Amino acid sequence: MSYRKQLLNAAKPYPVSGKDFILTALSTNPESWALFLDIDGTLLDLAETPDAVAVPPSLPENLDALSRKLGGALALVTGRGLAYADQLFSPAHFPIAGLHGAERRDPDGRVHKAAETADFERLKAELVAATASWPGVLIEDKGAAVAAHYRLAPDRRLDLEPLMERALYRAGPDWAIQHGKMVIEIRPARANKGDAVAAFLAQPPFAGRRAIAIGDDVTDETMFRTVNGLGGHSIRIGSRLPASEALGTIPSAELLRGIIAALVS
Repeated sequence: MSYRKQLLNAAKPYPVSGKDFILTALSTNPESWALFLDIDGTLLDLAETPDAVAVPPSLPENLDALSRKLGGALALVTGRGLAYADQLFSPAHFPIAGLHGAERRDPDGRVHKAAETADFERLKAELVAATASWPGVLIEDKGAAVAAHYRLAPDRRLDLEPLMERALYRAGPDWAIQHGKMVIEIRPARANKGDAVAAFLAQPPFAGRRAIAIGDDVTDETMFRTVNGLGGHSIRIGSRLPASEALGTIPSAELLRGIIAALVS
């Protein structure tokens, strides 16, 4: 369904810009919407290394207030692990899909996790050893996933791509490769953000609501596709890409944080 048709089918004519859409939809009909948010590059500015991200002091409180405004229908959908995402936004506590959906904590607190294997643990250690002499390359152990970051060494992409492809072959059919912004990740094959959003939408308080999904990277495209197909709205942080299925854009994570603050002020 085209963006224009989605607007015509909506209960009322929402503005077309990402900023105005969110402000209008969540201010006037918060009980009708569910909100799904990526973390890195979306809620938080990207950093040179995963551990260097900065969480503005007001953000956890503002997200918690927005969640209450939405009757609890707010979830984080991220490549981060559950424990790390919780740490970022403590003391706030949200439903979360981590590792691109391989981990999920439901609104009732139940946790679903992909199994870690001894072979995969050895593979992660071998990736660390193989890249030890490559300054600027960081291997991030995510439990049931592993990511190779090269933001500090962009020329290493040509070395990392075949290395990660060989690692994927060794990991077997239960894992898949995922490319993102200056990162290559091996994650459980059956996990994706779109399926995670669909699982949330089958449960209260998300059930029966239209979804808004906000992300910034290729890893968020399955989430965009899912909410678009269900008559919701998808927004990409940054410039619009021809290949993206996002229906709208917001220029920056900073502006999104400002929108959240405005919604709860």
